[in-house]
Amino acid sequence: MKKLAQGSAKPVDPVREKRKKTVVAIVCLLAIIAFFTVFAIPMGVGQSLNTLMNTAYHVLMNTVFYLMAIAVIAGAISELLSEFGVVELINKILSPLMRPLFGMPGASALGIVTTYLSDNPAILTLANDTKFRRFFKAYQIPALTNLGTAFGMGLIVTSSMLALSGKLGVGVAWAALCGNIATVFGAIVSTRLMLFFMKRAFSDHDAPAVIEPEHEEAETQGEKPKGFLRVLSALMEGGKKGVDLGLAIIPGVLIICSVVMMLTYGAPADGVYTGAAKEGIAVLPWVAGKIGFILKPLFGFSNNQALAIPVTALGSAGAALTMIVQLVEDGAVNLNDIAVFTAICMCWSGYLSTHVSMMDTLKCNRFTGKAILCHTIGGLFAGVVAHWLFVLVSLIFKL
Repeated sequence: MKKLAQGSAKPVDPVREKRKKTVVAIVCLLAIIAFFTVFAIPMGVGQSLNTLMNTAYHVLMNTVFYLMAIAVIAGAISELLSEFGVVELINKILSPLMRPLFGMPGASALGIVTTYLSDNPAILTLANDTKFRRFFKAYQIPALTNLGTAFGMGLIVTSSMLALSGKLGVGVAWAALCGNIATVFGAIVSTRLMLFFMKRAFSDHDAPAVIEPEHEEAETQGEKPKGFLRVLSALMEGGKKGVDLGLAIIPGVLIICSVVMMLTYGAPADGVYTGAAKEGIAVLPWVAGKIGFILKPLFGFSNNQALAIPVTALGSAGAALTMIVQLVEDGAVNLNDIAVFTAICMCWSGYLSTHVSMMDTLKCNRFTGKAILCHTIGGLFAGVVAHWLFVLVSLIFKL
């Protein structure tokens, strides 16, 4: 006998529903088997599983805890700046610049600085602070992922490029500068596209990101400590938020980043898999070779080997930086390539590994696909701008 589904007038066939669940379960099981088979065939079953576990442990110890430390420090500083009105001052000063360029409040500039000095998820510490969020509309919050990611690891990437000046000459500084400027253009494209989609998803464009009780501040004003105790209280409160954030990003970062790294790295130098971390099947670099006819003209690369860098940066900027050093030692890249590498590694900075967890932390995971699409376009645009900007600089300064 057919039953009525809850909230529906249509009858539900129990037998049909049972078969549907069985089919879904079988498809899911086959998909999992196929996924692990992709790694098991070249690496071996035992080695692939060991690599997955060891890579996850490596990410936990060397990436997640590092991000948690950043989140604690960033959270403490953010709370301190919010407590004493610095964020509000920054918002007033930079709004005339940030709104025309990014369509975001001036306070978002603090997120750019934070991520440039650290890594993508650092902006989440700010985004989880109600005193920071109150400067934003609800539809602008998901775009913080794109804005922050575009400048993630900026200082690390730029420093790594400048360290290559011993082999490529002083022109590396110009190349790195072009890459940084191009990143701004990529960030604008990525953020603006994301805001376009969010305006369509949110019917009320004036809805604030945080709805605070009108008398909340007045009620708690007398409870706040004064003087140095107020500073300590703000630092401790912000640090606690950083710890909560660090714990929240662990599942997403470990799962996504571990898989992406195994798709990015290849076999050991001797070709024998050992089950250690940072081994894989190098699918992403292989994809780069297949779409090289598109990437090479866009970025003006001098060598086909350089094509692996943009695709590798999708999953891990650190892995891409390691590959760049090797390419420089092999004499396979020039200064134009360095400019493009700087823009790509900074703007993308492993966003496939972090976007999912960042959007989940912001409780905006239904927009993850759009965030990834917008950032892919923004990164490509940044690479193109870096190429032509360096061509212009080279003509002017005859590099």
